[in-house]
Amino acid sequence: MMTMKCSHNEAKTNDIQITIPGFTDGTGQKGMFFLMAGPCVVENEEVVMGTAARMVEITSRLGIPYIFKASYRKANRSRADSFTGIGDIQALNLLARVRREFGVPVVTDIHNPEEAAMAAEYVDVLQIPAFLCRQTDLLTAAAETGRWVNIKKGQFLAPESMVFAAEKITEAGNKKVMLTDRGTMFGYQDLVVDYRGIPIMQRTGFPVVMDITHSLQQPNQSCGVTGGHPEMIETVARAAIAVGADGLFVETHPNPAVALSDGANMLALDRMETMLERLVALRKTVLSF
Repeated sequence: MMTMKCSHNEAKTNDIQITIPGFTDGTGQKGMFFLMAGPCVVENEEVVMGTAARMVEITSRLGIPYIFKASYRKANRSRADSFTGIGDIQALNLLARVRREFGVPVVTDIHNPEEAAMAAEYVDVLQIPAFLCRQTDLLTAAAETGRWVNIKKGQFLAPESMVFAAEKITEAGNKKVMLTDRGTMFGYQDLVVDYRGIPIMQRTGFPVVMDITHSLQQPNQSCGVTGGHPEMIETVARAAIAVGADGLFVETHPNPAVALSDGANMLALDRMETMLERLVALRKTVLSF
């Protein structure tokens, strides 16, 4: 299944411009942060399309460059009986529908080299999970698609070391790289955010994103289901804006209590607008200094 070539009518047929102020416009000047947001995984049409519609409405009004996020399949689950997806092609077709109907770029995770070319036919950004950020074959395969590649910093990795992950992309001839912090392991069942990592990774010359919701996970719980601290989402987001993150990553769901993956640390969709209004105001203040 993973090596199949797609010839489905939902596959992407043209590129959608990704906007990262200071980078894709060539000015080098920081502007509004960009946002990657959506449900953790493609659950069904209602969740995907409903979330996308609401997020496009909010970000368009606030002037936030937006990339819709959802994993077409979850490969890194604690328990064997955890939900992993609705089927690769069905999920990818839904992501392609989002980009076609709303005109926004889409990001999704890949987990092995064979997935890269397949997923790239449907989405605009290939995301490398944190646990896999040192996997050379995976990074090279993602780079060779010509899509943007978002590399999440391993929870075990120093921010200085991410330059080597980025070099694996650029050495394959692709300069469209993003780096994302998602917290650092603190003991066995908690994460902390070291905000020094944002300016350190920005020294690579690539845009740096703060993954808010995954930084608030409580992994490795004895029940086999990841916990989290969603009440701290806005706190972490404000701090990321204050230190100059280029982008934010936030998983959101219409009803996190019934989400099929990462519900414990997603933000309820009806809380996104108020939080983003505050973050936009904060960004404008930070830029005024």
